[in-house]
Amino acid sequence: MQLESLKVFCDLAETESFTRAAQINTITQSAVSQQISSLEKQFKSLLIERSKKKFRLTREGQVLYEYSKQMIQTYDSLQSRLQEIKDIISGTIRVATIYSIGLHDLPPYLKRFLKSYPTVNVHVEYRRSNQVYEDVLGNVVDLGLVAYPNKDNKLETVPLRQDRLVLICHPNHPIAKQKSIKLTQLAGQKFIGFEPDIPTRKAIDKILKDEEVEVQHVMEFDNIETVKRAVEIDAGVSIVPQGTIVQEVAKQTLAEVKIDGVELFRPLAAIYKKNKVLSPAMKQFLTILKSN
Repeated sequence: MQLESLKVFCDLAETESFTRAAQINTITQSAVSQQISSLEKQFKSLLIERSKKKFRLTREGQVLYEYSKQMIQTYDSLQSRLQEIKDIISGTIRVATIYSIGLHDLPPYLKRFLKSYPTVNVHVEYRRSNQVYEDVLGNVVDLGLVAYPNKDNKLETVPLRQDRLVLICHPNHPIAKQKSIKLTQLAGQKFIGFEPDIPTRKAIDKILKDEEVEVQHVMEFDNIETVKRAVEIDAGVSIVPQGTIVQEVAKQTLAEVKIDGVELFRPLAAIYKKNKVLSPAMKQFLTILKSN
């Protein structure tokens, strides 16, 4: 019996998906099925209840999962400790990030990390916020980068920094002539927003509601780049992270206007699964992400 088979079984138990278990372990779905069948023969026990549509471990499967998880964590801890003793920083780090962080906040930190640790392979995927959480909890990735991190007892949260939010509009928009405005001046304005389930959208909606400001939502998108493009064609105004519009403001395709009277910052954080053993490479990556 190989440890790799136990890891595949644990990943299957946690994701409840043969497809995702195969993806995590870079094998085929058929290989996942074969390894599970091999474990069932090894232990002479049915591990997965196959008579129902919903995925479910048998009692024997649950016991195997609990002990296998302990074995894998012990092995990972051993690997990590040996690397620390040998002062080895290598391996692969799988990262899932929301678009705004991945495209604008992450690059300088990633560049600094790879310059210091060129033998580490960092694989970055751009995902919606809810998908980042799913990937982290499902072991598809090692780390997630999000805004307005959710409280979850299954996750560890590492605060990174506060990102200022500003108003953007077309350079010819009447608001563009002002250096700063109050939120109340946005009442009735055509507004380009993120989709309702995105944390930054929820936070902005709460801020507007608290200030009793009603805007006219005319477009909604799931990523910052499309929001900016809509504002560039003067479809409406928007509130976005300041760090995501540096190039557009420099090229004068967008105008940035500060908002007076309220502190608008969005918290950024890294997340990883609780009890996950962090390799030396992951620890160094988090250290650089937290630096100024």
